[in-house]
Amino acid sequence: MAENIDTKKVQHIGKLSRIELTDKQREMFCRQLEQILGHFDKLQELDTETVEPMPHAVELHNVFSDDTLRASLSADQALENAPQREGDFFKVPKVIGDS
Repeated sequence: MAENIDTKKVQHIGKLSRIELTDKQREMFCRQLEQILGHFDKLQELDTETVEPMPHAVELHNVFSDDTLRASLSADQALENAPQREGDFFKVPKVIGDS
């Protein structure tokens, strides 16, 4: 059986998360966490001796296309709609350091 969750533990979790909780929220989260832990207790009852470990719950496959070389935009095309440009670069306001 999982450890009981009380409002004191929920308050501690909220403090660690830097979240202020009302009494109503603490009680609600207490009930919800108890339910979640109850689901884990049910899972612990399952016999998994014959289940082979797997790295993912579903089979994964690569969905990326192959990298192929193709023509890219010229600097003029890429900067065509830029509000400001400096040579072949976008000109943006300074955001780091002294203003």
